[in-house]
Amino acid sequence: MNKTLSFLAIPMISSIFSVAQAQSKLKIDGILVNEKSEPISGATIKLLNTGVTTSTDSEGHFIFDRLSAKTYRLEIKAFGYGKHFMEVTVKDEETHLGPIIMKDQSESIDEVAVYGKYYEHYKFDSISGSLRLKTPILELPQNIQVISSDLMADQQVFDIVDGITRNISGATRQGHWDNQYANIRMRGSKIPAFRNGMNIEASWGPTAEDASMIERIEFVKGPAGFMLANGEPGGFYNVVTKKPTGHTKGSVTLNTGSFDLYRGAVDLDGKITKSNKLIYRLNVAGQKKKFFTKYNNSDRLVIAPVLTYNIDSLTAITAEYTFQGSSYLSNGNYTFSPKGFADPGIANDFFYGDPGMEPGKLRDHSAYLYFDRKLSQKWKFHAQAAYFNFDMKATSTWLNYMTAAGDMPRYYSTADEHGENKFGQLSFNGEERTGSIRHRILAGVDYGNKKFWGDFRSLLPSIPGDPLNVYNPVYGIPESVFPKVDRTLNIKERAKSQDYVTSSSYVSFYVHDEMAFLSDRLKLSLGLRYTSSNVVSKTNADPAKDKVWSPRVGVNYLIDPSMSVYALFDQSFVPVSGLDWQGNALKPVRGNNLEAGLKKEWGGGKWISTLSAYQIKRKNAPVDDFDHPNPNGGFFLMQLGETTTKGIEFDVTGEIVKGLNVNANYALTDSKISQDSKTEKIGNITPNTAKHTANAWISYRLQQGPLKGVGLMGGMQGMFDRAIGSVTKVSNFKNYLRTDVGISYQRNQYNISLMVNNLLDNRKLMTAGSTTAKNAKIPESVAYYSYIVEARRNFRLGITYKF
Repeated sequence: MNKTLSFLAIPMISSIFSVAQAQSKLKIDGILVNEKSEPISGATIKLLNTGVTTSTDSEGHFIFDRLSAKTYRLEIKAFGYGKHFMEVTVKDEETHLGPIIMKDQSESIDEVAVYGKYYEHYKFDSISGSLRLKTPILELPQNIQVISSDLMADQQVFDIVDGITRNISGATRQGHWDNQYANIRMRGSKIPAFRNGMNIEASWGPTAEDASMIERIEFVKGPAGFMLANGEPGGFYNVVTKKPTGHTKGSVTLNTGSFDLYRGAVDLDGKITKSNKLIYRLNVAGQKKKFFTKYNNSDRLVIAPVLTYNIDSLTAITAEYTFQGSSYLSNGNYTFSPKGFADPGIANDFFYGDPGMEPGKLRDHSAYLYFDRKLSQKWKFHAQAAYFNFDMKATSTWLNYMTAAGDMPRYYSTADEHGENKFGQLSFNGEERTGSIRHRILAGVDYGNKKFWGDFRSLLPSIPGDPLNVYNPVYGIPESVFPKVDRTLNIKERAKSQDYVTSSSYVSFYVHDEMAFLSDRLKLSLGLRYTSSNVVSKTNADPAKDKVWSPRVGVNYLIDPSMSVYALFDQSFVPVSGLDWQGNALKPVRGNNLEAGLKKEWGGGKWISTLSAYQIKRKNAPVDDFDHPNPNGGFFLMQLGETTTKGIEFDVTGEIVKGLNVNANYALTDSKISQDSKTEKIGNITPNTAKHTANAWISYRLQQGPLKGVGLMGGMQGMFDRAIGSVTKVSNFKNYLRTDVGISYQRNQYNISLMVNNLLDNRKLMTAGSTTAKNAKIPESVAYYSYIVEARRNFRLGITYKF
C-alpha cells in the first residue's frame, strides 16, 4: 500500500508545488441569457478547436483562460434552448463577449418537442451533478451510459423493473420480488442502486422507482468509489430524480393496456415567485394494474414534490420528498415445475399464491436536503443529507416440496420488513492551475447508516386442504384458513427473535485530481478513498469492521475534439449487510478493475459510440445458497472465493439522421469462478450471467408531408448462453429473445402512442431460474425448477399533453 500511496502522491505533489511556467493570459469570457435577459445556468460551452469544455455558473457566466492568439469556434448547448455556434478571434489579453442571447425552444413546440426528437433527448454530453465530476462523458476515463426520461417514455416504461436494462450493454435484470425492487446485474455481479449520488442499496431494496419521478438513469460501469461511497466492481446505476428548472411547463399522461392497466401521471414545473427565488417541481402518479398471473396485482401511488430556494446568486437550498406506496397480493410471480424450465404444461398465468391470502402493503418515504454554495469563480461546495424510511406489511407462501405429478404443498408465513437509512455527503469541487497543468480537484466525505428489521415467522407450516397442482391449479381457499398476523409489537421488537436484523455504517474520505496536459487533450486522473465500515448482525457479536484504502488511476486522450481513448485501473470495496444460513454476517466484497476503451461522437455530436474492454477480479461474491431455502421464499446467501470477469461492450445512442433515434448495444461477458475453497467449483460460470447480450431500439418520426408527426418504433432484447447456479461450466438456462413494436402520432402539444410488447408471443421468456434438490425426508418429493416467466403478448396505449 505504501507503494500505491507513493505512486499517487508523487505526481500530485509535484504538480501542486511545481514552479509556474510563463503562460499566456489570453482568455474568453461571456454571459449566457435568455430572451428575457435572465441568466442561463448549467449550459455547456465547448471550444471545438481543442475539445475544452466549461459550463455557466448560476449567473450565466463562463470563462476560458490560458488561450493562444487565434480564432476559436464555440459550441453552446443548454437544456430547452437551440444549439448555438459562434467564432471568436482572440487578439488582446481579454476577449469579452458580453451577453449571448439563447432562443427558448419551448416557444416552438411544433418543430422541437413534437416533430423530431432532437438528439439531446437520447444522448447526453455530461453526467449529472450528483456524480460530482465536471468532465464531459467523452473525456471521462470510464464507460458511463445514460438513459433519458424521453427514451423511457417512448418505450412506455413505468418503473425501474420495467425493461430498463435493454438500453445498456451487458445489463440484465434478475427477477425476484418484482413488486418491490429491481435486481440488476452487470459485469458479473449484482450492482447496487444509487439515487441522486447516494448508495441506497438494501437487503431487499430499494423500492423500484416509478418513472414519473425519474429525470435520467446513469449506469456507471466498473468501480467508481472515487466519486461515490462503496461501489461494486461491476458498477452501479444512479437514478437522478426530477428537479425544478425555473421554466414554467408541465405534462399530463394517461395510459391503459392489457391486464386491466390504468395509469395517470402529472408533471408540474414552475415558479412560485417571479424572481425565480422560489421554484418547484411536483410529480404525481397513480396506477392500477393486474399481472399476467392470475389474481396478482400492483396498485401504486407516487407523490414527489421538490422546492428550491435561491438565497442569492451564489447559494441555493433544495428540499425533496418522495412517497411511494403500493399494494399487491404476492411480491413475486414464480412458477414451479417438476419437469424443467418454461414447462409447456403450465399456463402462462399460473399463480403460486391464493386470493384468500392477506395482501401486502408497502410504504416508502424518502427526504433529501441539498445545499449548494459557489465559493469563487472556480470553486463550489455541495452538501446533501437524506433519510429513508421503508415499511412493508405482508405475508408470503412458498412450497415445502414438489411431487412428480406437480403437487406443491405450501407453507404460509409473515413477510414484514422495515428499513431506516441515513446518509450525508460533503464535497468541494474546483479548478486550479500549476504551470501548464490544469487541475480539476474533487474532495469530500461520505457517511451512511443502514438498518433493517424483518419478521418472517411461520404462520402455517402447511396450508390445509389439497395441495396446489401446477398443471391444474385450483384457487379459492377461504380467508378464515389463513391466520391473522399479530402485529401488536413493533417490528423492531418482533425481529429480535429472528435472523433478519442487520446494521451497517460507513464513513469515507476521498480526493480526486484530474490533471490536463497538452492543451487539455491528455488527462490523468488520480484518486484515493479511505473507507471505515462496520456491519453487525442481530446479536451484535463479532461485528465486521473494515478500514480500506482504494486507489484509482485513469488516463484519457483526445485524438480529436470528437474522439477519445482511455484506460483505467480502479478498486472497489462494499461492506455486505446480508447473512448466511447460520446467521453469520457476510464478508465485504473487494474488486479490482482494468479497463480500456474508445469513444467517438458522430454527426456533429448528435450520436456517440463507446467500445470498452475490461477485466474484473471480485472476491467474496454473494450468491444464492440453494442448499438452504429461506423461510420467506428464495434462498439464503453464500459467498464465492473469487470470480474473474472479462468482457467487451459496445454502445451506440443518439440521433443518426434527423428524426431517427437509435439505442443499440452488445456485450460479451465471460465470468467464471477463479478461486474457491472447493476446487471443483473453479472454472464454473458465475451464477446468473449471460455470455452474450444484444439489444436494439429504433425510433423514427416523419418530418414532413401529410403523415408528418407519425412515428414508428421497435426493439429487440436478447440474452444468450445464460447460466444459473454455481455448479455449471456450460450454459444451463434458456436463451431470451423479445420483440416489441409501436406506433405514435404527435401534433402540437399532444402525443398518442401504442406499444405492443412481446410481439411474437414468446412464452418462454424467463428473467430468473433455479433448481432445488428433492427433500430426502419425504419419499414422494422430487427435484424441481423455479422460475419467473414474462408476460405473453400485451399492449400499452398512452396519451400525453404538454403545456
